[in-house]
Amino acid sequence: MGQVSWKGLFLSLFDYKTEKYVIAKNKKVGILYRVVQLSILAYLVGWVFVVKKGYQDTDTSLQSSVITKMKGVAFTNTSELGERLWDVADYVIPPQGENVFFVMTNLIVTPNQRQTTCPEVGRTESFGSQTPTKLGSVNIPDALCYEDEDCPAGQAVVAGNGVKTGRCLKDRDSIRGSCEVLAWCPVEKRSKPKKPLLGSAENFTVFIKNSIRFPKFKFSKMNVLATNNESYLKTCRYSTEHPYCPIFLLGDIVRWAGNDFQEMALEGGVIGIQIEWNCDLDKAPSECNPHYSFSRLDNKFAEKSVSSGYNFRFAKYYRDAEGIEYRTLFKAYGIRFDVMVNGKGAFFCDLVLLYLIKKSNFYRGKKYEEVKSSSRKSLTSPTLNGSQSPDQLDGL
Repeated sequence: MGQVSWKGLFLSLFDYKTEKYVIAKNKKVGILYRVVQLSILAYLVGWVFVVKKGYQDTDTSLQSSVITKMKGVAFTNTSELGERLWDVADYVIPPQGENVFFVMTNLIVTPNQRQTTCPEVGRTESFGSQTPTKLGSVNIPDALCYEDEDCPAGQAVVAGNGVKTGRCLKDRDSIRGSCEVLAWCPVEKRSKPKKPLLGSAENFTVFIKNSIRFPKFKFSKMNVLATNNESYLKTCRYSTEHPYCPIFLLGDIVRWAGNDFQEMALEGGVIGIQIEWNCDLDKAPSECNPHYSFSRLDNKFAEKSVSSGYNFRFAKYYRDAEGIEYRTLFKAYGIRFDVMVNGKGAFFCDLVLLYLIKKSNFYRGKKYEEVKSSSRKSLTSPTLNGSQSPDQLDGL
C-alpha cells in the first residue's frame, strides 16, 4: 500500500496543469467584481498618483548650511559690575553664529576671585547658623563639618568648588561649620536675580540664513529674498506674508513656541526652530518655499524641578599690578536656539518617457542595459547623447 502511494506521488510530478475560467452569469457577482476593480483603480489613481504623487522621483538627501547673526544691545546696573552695556560679543555664545546658538538673558556674577583658601559654604549660605535644619539645607552637604576630621586634606568637595585643607571653620559658638577649601575665593554666589537682567533681549533680532541643495536634481535655493535693495534686510521682519525675510524677533520666536519670554529668560531653556523644504520641483522654483515652525525642546513643565532651565559657567581672567591672577565668574542663564532643517524634493520620473508614448520601447532600450556576468570586455551603456540624431527626440 505504501509503495502505491509513493508511486502516485512521484507520477503526479509530471502532470501538466492549466487554469480553467468559469464565467458566472450572475449580476450580483459581476457588480461586486467591478466594484472591487474600480476601488483598486481609484486607490491607485487617487491615492498613489494624485495624493502621494507616486509618479515622482524623490530626493531626501537634503544638503543644508545655516548661518546666524544677532543684533541688539542691553544696559544693566548691578552692584557686581556697575553700569554696563551688553552687545552681541557679550551675550551670544558662540560668537561666530551656527545652527545652534545661545543668548544670555540672566546671570550670577562673582567678581574678584583668586586662588586662595576660604570656607566652602559662605556666610550668605547660612554658614555659622546655629539652626541645624537651616544649615543642613545648604546645597553642598559634603562641605559641612563638626571638627577637622570631617575635612580630610586633599579630598575634593563633592559638587563643590575646591579641595579640602583639613580645617573645619566655625563661627563663634557655632556647632557646625564649613570645611576650608583651596579654591577660587570667594566661592560662587548662589543668589539668583528674581527678574532676568537682560530681559530686554526680547527685542533682539536674529538673522537666520539657510541655503539648501537637492544633489540628485541639482537644485539649490536660499531663504533670503533675491534683491539688490540693501535696506531690505535692515527693515523687514519675518511673517507668513514675508517668508523670505529671515529676520526674527527673539520674543516672537518664544511666543510662537507657546511660551512667555520673560518667564523663560529667568532660568533659561531650549527652543527649536524647524525649517521645512518640501518642494515639488515639477513646478516653478518660486513655488519651493521654506516653512517655519517653533517649539520648546526642554521640559517646560519642570519649572519646580532642580534640573529646570538652561545654564553654564564661564570666566574672564586678569592680573593686578602685582601680577596676581584674578577672575570674574559668570553663571549664565539663557535660551539656546537649535535650527533644524529638513525636507525633500520630488521631480517627475520617466513614467511617460518609458511607458506612455509611441517610442517607449526605444527609450527603454537606451535607459536599461543588460550585462552578462561572463563578459570581461568593458561595456558602455548607450545613452541619449551626440550619437543620436536630434530628430529622434521628436514626437514625445
